[in-house]
Amino acid sequence: MADGRSPAPGWLVDQHGRRKRKLRLSLTDRCNLRCAYCMPQNPVWLPRKDVLDIDELLAVARLFVTELGITHIRLTGGEPTLRGGLDQLVLGLQPLRALGLQRLSMTTNGTRLRPLARLLRESGLDDLNISIDARDPALFRKLTRGSIEPVLDGIAAAKEAGLPFKLNAVVIRDYNDGEIAALADWAFAQQLTLRFIEFMPLDNQQQWSRERVVTEPEILARLSHYALEKIPRSGADPATEYLLDGRHRLGIITTVSNPFCGSCDRVRLTATGEIFPCLFSQKGVSLRDALRRGDNDARLAALIRDAVWHKDRGFAAPGGYVERLVSMHHLGG
Repeated sequence: MADGRSPAPGWLVDQHGRRKRKLRLSLTDRCNLRCAYCMPQNPVWLPRKDVLDIDELLAVARLFVTELGITHIRLTGGEPTLRGGLDQLVLGLQPLRALGLQRLSMTTNGTRLRPLARLLRESGLDDLNISIDARDPALFRKLTRGSIEPVLDGIAAAKEAGLPFKLNAVVIRDYNDGEIAALADWAFAQQLTLRFIEFMPLDNQQQWSRERVVTEPEILARLSHYALEKIPRSGADPATEYLLDGRHRLGIITTVSNPFCGSCDRVRLTATGEIFPCLFSQKGVSLRDALRRGDNDARLAALIRDAVWHKDRGFAAPGGYVERLVSMHHLGG
């Protein structure tokens, strides 16, 4: 329970006693797809001067690892592969491994992986999440206004580079829920790990409603042609995992129907340096201005601790559509 106390120096902890170990670091708001649950129809891109540069991103990451106990960093967007100098950023983060960083990951739509996968692996990236919300090319284009072929080629490039990855699919009723079995069958035939994600009330166009959420039991019912075995949950991983036919790994992330907020260990930083303690936070706290005026590590760390300390309980608190100025393409997943 919150008791009005201020955060103490040390690890990054919120007022509900949840320690943060994972940082979602957004590199850009730009994207080459237009997924309806993420992107406005006519996005206005952030001015480049407002976006943290590579040196600032490295400085922020170092602060989160050395001063605040972050052990996992995930690079997000927008689409992070659109960010110039991505391989140099990945390379520049490697010294943090000796200081506490355990894993460096990235979430991508996969469309630009063909020329980058091997370079990112050699630069020190550990793994990827690749978004693919439909296997049918026509439905994929309807969902994203883009072609599926570059995504499939990017998946092949990641495999060839030996870069581990999972596939992520957001499921929306009456939109792509008819693809659940087909997408799973295709992924498992390729021996790929797949995760289905419930549609969350964060889309910029306000299409969300509870009726459009496809729940875990419904997803499993579409996969009844497989023998299902539930895997015991470990740590703060948001996915409930299953083994299908004893060999295929499936995850289901139930943000809406069964929130896992009580074990949340994540914090997010936008490409403009705003701290969002929760994916459902209505507003962020700017770190960029303090960073650019030369505040020392102690001041920056205190600003971050205070922002995270006031984190709400999560989706379980508002329980409905979240009105805010930023959309998913600003904040990352």
